[in-house]
Amino acid sequence: MRCLSELSRTLFLLVLIIASIQHVEGQDRLKRTYPYKTIGKVRILADVYRKPDDIVRPAVLYIHGGALIMGNRSWLDPAQAQKYLDAGYTIISIDYRLAPQAKLDQILEDLHDAYRWARLDGPRLFRIDPNRIAVVGHSAGGYLALMAGSRLSPPPAAVVSFYGYGDIAGEWYSRPDPFYSRQPAVTKKEAYQSVGTRVITEDPDAKRERFYLYTRQQGLWPQEVVGHDPEKEPEIFEPLCPIRHVTKSYPPTLLLHGDNDTDVPFEQSVLMARELEHRGVQHEFIAMPGKGHGFDQDLSDPTIAAAFDRVLSFLKKQLWRIETAASVRGETQERSTDGPFDVRHE
Repeated sequence: MRCLSELSRTLFLLVLIIASIQHVEGQDRLKRTYPYKTIGKVRILADVYRKPDDIVRPAVLYIHGGALIMGNRSWLDPAQAQKYLDAGYTIISIDYRLAPQAKLDQILEDLHDAYRWARLDGPRLFRIDPNRIAVVGHSAGGYLALMAGSRLSPPPAAVVSFYGYGDIAGEWYSRPDPFYSRQPAVTKKEAYQSVGTRVITEDPDAKRERFYLYTRQQGLWPQEVVGHDPEKEPEIFEPLCPIRHVTKSYPPTLLLHGDNDTDVPFEQSVLMARELEHRGVQHEFIAMPGKGHGFDQDLSDPTIAAAFDRVLSFLKKQLWRIETAASVRGETQERSTDGPFDVRHE
C-alpha cells in the first residue's frame, strides 16, 4: 500500500489498531464508556479500561492525537493499553471536540472538564485515586498533555508527551511545510468538504486528513484551529504555548520523540526539555534515533519496547510513590447524573 505521507502511514496503522481494539477487552479487564460532558446535542465520551476488581488504582488519562482535527478515543493502541493495565493502571481515554468547528479554547475546556470529571467522579465510578492521575498524549494529544501541566489545577501527578509540541505559534505550524508541500495540493474547497459543518468529537477513520494536509501546505493550522493569526495577534498565543509557562511547580514530565519526525519537528521536544531543565523540573527525554512520527506503534521492535518500558518505569516512579488517597480531602465532590453504558463488539 503506497501512502501519501508519513501521517498517512500512521493513520493506516491506527485503523488497524481500531480493528483490533477488542483485544484490550477480556475476562481480566473491563471497558465501559461514559459521557463526561454534554454540550447541546453533543455528548463527549470517555472509554475507561480497568481490571475487574475493587482495588483503588492510579489512572492514565489518555489523549489521542490527530492535529486536534481528527481521531477519537479508540486510537488507544491495544498493546500499549494492555501494558498500562498489567502495570496496575486504569485507563481513561477521552474524546474532545474537533477543529475546525471547535476552536482550541473549546478543546482545552474539554480537557479541563474531562480531568475534573475523572477526579470527582472517577473514585466512585471506576475506583481511581484522584491524586494519582498521569496525563499521557500522542502528537496533538502530547501538546494537550503538556498544556495540562500548566493549566490544570491541581496539576496531574505526571505528564507524558509522545512526539508532542510546546509551541504552536512557530513557523513550523504557521508557514507552508516543505514536507507536506511536496505532496499534491489540496484545494480549500476539497479541504472543507472533508470536514463538513457539524461539531463532532469522533473521526476514527481520519476522513479529515485532507483538511489537515491543506492547513500544513498553506501554513494555516494556527488560524484554522485557534482562530487567530500568530503573526498579527501574538498575544492570543501566549497562554496557548506550554513551553512559555513552565515553572518549578510543573509536574514531572517525560518526553519521547523520533529525530526523523516529518510531522512534528524533533526540535519541539528538545526545546521543551531544555526549558524543563532550566526551570528545575524533574523530567526525562527519550530521543529515538532514526524514528519518525508514530514510532511507538510497533512494540515488536526491541528499541521501541525498551522505550515504552521506560514510560512505565517513569509512571511507577511518579505515581506509585504517592500514598493512595481514601478520599479527596477538603473538596466537595460534584457527581454526574449520567451513568455508564457498555460497549459491546460483535
